[in-house]
Amino acid sequence: MRYRWLDSVLVLFTVMAVGVPATGWCKEDRLVHATRPESGVARGIVKAAAQAVLYAQVQGRVSQLPYKEGQRFEKGYTLVQLDCDKYRAELAVALAEHEAKDKVYKNNIELGKLNAVSKLDLETSEAEAKKAFAAIRIAEVNVKGCQIAAPFAGRVASIMINEHENVFPNDKLISLLDDSSLEIELVLPSSSLSWLRRKSSFTFVVDETRRSYPARVKEIGASIDPASQTIKVTGTFEKLPPEILAGMSGSAQFSEQH
Repeated sequence: MRYRWLDSVLVLFTVMAVGVPATGWCKEDRLVHATRPESGVARGIVKAAAQAVLYAQVQGRVSQLPYKEGQRFEKGYTLVQLDCDKYRAELAVALAEHEAKDKVYKNNIELGKLNAVSKLDLETSEAEAKKAFAAIRIAEVNVKGCQIAAPFAGRVASIMINEHENVFPNDKLISLLDDSSLEIELVLPSSSLSWLRRKSSFTFVVDETRRSYPARVKEIGASIDPASQTIKVTGTFEKLPPEILAGMSGSAQFSEQH
């Protein structure tokens, strides 16, 4: 009787294993299924070719924020100005100290020619002059850190501070992007490498505008994601439409011959 009962249990488990269909994808299968384009279509997002978040280098009070979110600026323009009176005063002190110690060093050089000063005193005065010069460089860096200049031309994406606020080193100040050159970031299955080439043409349909734009493949990723078996592809618009903004998403449609 005991053996018959075991046989019944084994048969029941066999029926459950074979007869009950799977209800979900494993992790790897889900990733591949989510990224595999259907009928030559792949999802993508519009990104700025250049973007940056600028941080504070020195402590200070924000005295000026010339630009608001969305406004355009040119390369080198001041984006954030901090109150710099303290650091300018420190620079003036450093300059004065260097001037005094440099005079002592030069005087010791003349005395050394007459054997009226020891070699140790001469070398010490030289080291003091160099130390004072290094203090000038530090003070100059602090003064320069009061003015946050634009590293490239573009638009203000977001501002993390307000005027009259006190900021500290490594505080986020402002986020920028260069929308003069927008890129399309796509994720394609690795099997696409059999036909995908640089400068391959495709149509990018933007969700927000509901319009189609001609584009081309600019770069193909250097490695394949082993988990999802996908590869990143960067595309560019044939002609940048004025209504397209960074962050918009859409679908890339490749021709049927691909």
